[in-house]
Amino acid sequence: MITLPDPVPPRPSITSPTAYILSMARLQRRTLAGGALLGVLWMGSQAAIPLVVGNTIDAGLVARDSSALVTGCLVLVGLAFASAFSGMMRHRFAVSNWLLGALRSQHLVGHHVADHGLAVSGKVTTGEVVQAVSTDGPRFADLMDIAARGTGTVVAFGAVAVYLLRIDLAIGLFVVIGMPLLAAGLIVLIQPLQSRQSRHRAREGDLTSLGADTVAGLRVLRGIGGEDQFTARYAEHSQEVRRAGVRVAGLQALLDAAHVLLPGAFLAGLTWLAGHGVVEGRLSVGDLVTVYAVTAFLQLPLQTSTEVLSRWVRARVAAERLIGVLGRSVPTSATTDLPEPNGVLHDPPSGLTVPVGSLTALVSARPETGIEIADRLAALAPGARLGDLPLEHLPADLVRRRVVLSEADPRLFTGTLREQIDPLGRHTDEEVLGAVHTADAFDVLTGLPEGLDAPVAERGRDFSGGQRQRLALARALLLATHPDVEVLVLVEPTSAVDAHTEARIADRLHASRSGKTTLVVSSSPLVLDRCDRVVFLDEGRVGASGTHRSLLSSSPRYREVVVRSETVAEETRR
Repeated sequence: MITLPDPVPPRPSITSPTAYILSMARLQRRTLAGGALLGVLWMGSQAAIPLVVGNTIDAGLVARDSSALVTGCLVLVGLAFASAFSGMMRHRFAVSNWLLGALRSQHLVGHHVADHGLAVSGKVTTGEVVQAVSTDGPRFADLMDIAARGTGTVVAFGAVAVYLLRIDLAIGLFVVIGMPLLAAGLIVLIQPLQSRQSRHRAREGDLTSLGADTVAGLRVLRGIGGEDQFTARYAEHSQEVRRAGVRVAGLQALLDAAHVLLPGAFLAGLTWLAGHGVVEGRLSVGDLVTVYAVTAFLQLPLQTSTEVLSRWVRARVAAERLIGVLGRSVPTSATTDLPEPNGVLHDPPSGLTVPVGSLTALVSARPETGIEIADRLAALAPGARLGDLPLEHLPADLVRRRVVLSEADPRLFTGTLREQIDPLGRHTDEEVLGAVHTADAFDVLTGLPEGLDAPVAERGRDFSGGQRQRLALARALLLATHPDVEVLVLVEPTSAVDAHTEARIADRLHASRSGKTTLVVSSSPLVLDRCDRVVFLDEGRVGASGTHRSLLSSSPRYREVVVRSETVAEETRR
């Protein structure tokens, strides 16, 4: 089995696209150095062939020295073998460098999204994440692939330029000055190409996001007859992507034409200078053959140099998009000091404190406020504290071990039912079934012939919304049984089930979480009545607290919010 490059991907610099490219290159510096060495040997051996041919002609044929002729032929055979072997090995290193670059970027994005969750999805669309993995990672890796050939090109050009300067000053200066001017002319075309590619890439991401959102809501669209409207919208966005692609292709075609025209004009001028030198008697026959052979060889370095420039542009665009995803995160510091065990969870912006060992409910006049607080308590947004220490000062993986958050929108993945409930695979069947019982999800289990080993389709699309919600609740309850977990935060865990199921879940949740720190964000009276304490938020701050029944009699505003939410829930269930 071939493992990933790094079990936990190291964090590259994301201050700029160039910084990202350089820091990622440092991670694979060994394979890049090996490829560069082989690239120098490969390109250098080819560059040496014209020089050896010219010397062999002058020393062996013109001077009629058979030993020099034989020696020159043997050297040419050796150079041919060296070129073939180094070319083969260089290609292996190039493929390895491409794979490492692509896999590291893809692994980095996947690991980052898994670590920071809502902090990424709340600011970056699903399409952007998909494009970063499927498109930007491989495009960035294209630069790693060509690094070996690019290094060989620089070294070979330097060697050829020195040799040509020794043969003839005019020819040498033509190469030394002409090649940089040629590159400068191509850069003039590459700069606008980069901006057009960036705009095209942005529109591709928007289109992917639109497609993902449309597919996710296809059932709803069919129910309201909105398929035609969204089809037209998708077609309109597709045309925008096409037009942006045509603009990129037009400039890319101009650049490709320049790749042929400019090097062709350069090589034609070099050939004319060599022929003129022979006519004037400055060059020998061997020198003429050398210049002609060098002219043919220089096509490869010229082509490679323009390809390097083109890939550099694409890599910078890809790195910029990767940074856009990696830069969306919850800020953390390197602090590793832990609060005392069973530290009190506190949210200063709202004034909420979750008492240790209690089942606490959070009711908000604005449902969004409750979700925002849950995000802060799980360190998906800064602001909350565990004990005396801000959660954002703790490493993300440590917070995940101590605070378990179950979101309002449950996510299921491809795999078995057992893997959905026990993703870490560290619980017995009895413990798994206990969590299933608490979440009242036995009907899901009994409806599948294979039981816990039954396969689950992507996103759990074969289950109803209530079934997915209850499976996600069972998963959260099972994770919260680990000794490291101090707090369980549940966001609307029963919003998609009927009243009878909700009542059973509320009773079982109260029993299973007795004496354990739990916060439930909900406005359901059935859940609120079974909680030890209810905290009511008004205008984003704690306005009242107590039992559900005491708040119903003492707080009209609380009673209004709960009754209204129950009415909405009943209408939704119907």
